[in-house]
Amino acid sequence: MALKTTVITGATSGIGRETALGLAKKDHALWLLVRNVPKGEQLKKDIIAETGNKNIHVVKCDLADLQSVREAAAELSAKLVSVNVLINNAGGIFPEKKLSKDGFEMTFATNHLGHFLLTTSILPLLEKGHARIINLSSDAHKMGKANFDDLQWEQHKYSPAKAYGMAKLFNLYFTKSLAEKHAEKGVSAYAVHPGVVRTEFGAGMGGFVKILLWLARPFMITAEEGAQTSIYLATEPGMEKKSSQYFIKKKMAKSNLLSWSEENRNKLWDISKKLVARSEPGK
Repeated sequence: MALKTTVITGATSGIGRETALGLAKKDHALWLLVRNVPKGEQLKKDIIAETGNKNIHVVKCDLADLQSVREAAAELSAKLVSVNVLINNAGGIFPEKKLSKDGFEMTFATNHLGHFLLTTSILPLLEKGHARIINLSSDAHKMGKANFDDLQWEQHKYSPAKAYGMAKLFNLYFTKSLAEKHAEKGVSAYAVHPGVVRTEFGAGMGGFVKILLWLARPFMITAEEGAQTSIYLATEPGMEKKSSQYFIKKKMAKSNLLSWSEENRNKLWDISKKLVARSEPGK
């Protein structure tokens, strides 16, 4: 059986680390896209030591810097013939409004726009590999509203929870768009709620979000448990017929009604294309 080639973002900690480890145990060739290269190299050593799988590669990719994303996509395109699995795992919630290097609100930039550019930039590899694209969303999408007129939070007071909820809703729109637009080329896409996982996610948060995280802590699952649905979607045979769906605990689940809006997902795709094009060097 041919080795599966998997690209994963945000693999140096938490759910991403456990997902990478789990797939290495299943003999996937891993391409770890990481912001911190020394941490990525250490993870590579750890994975090799634990699994014996030496087909592990580290690529620098800062999702909040679209030029870094372009360079990572170019490196993948130069070194790979195809990609079988892409796991858009990285994400974050930010206690205060911050802007990315390209001037985009950081929650939107890291959870959606960077992954949009990465995915669309390596589509030829994904099509050749009849890839499965797995996007880490969250049940927090149920708090989200698609505020296309204020993606930068210039007209409304910035709210970490609302910004994160909107980004996770965008992950669902992106998943459905990918499934619709690229099914004929053999590409499938899935969205995942990993569960409420006990990681460093949300560290530094204050106010209401901090209280919610504190109250939820006794009920949180481990990062290893949180990785299981992504691993399942990356490896389970015959999942293509469930493309575009939202998964929790390895089973299809209902996302909120707003997440099914065709108008909104088309609008997000068009806006995302314009924003990444605007950030190209020389534009």
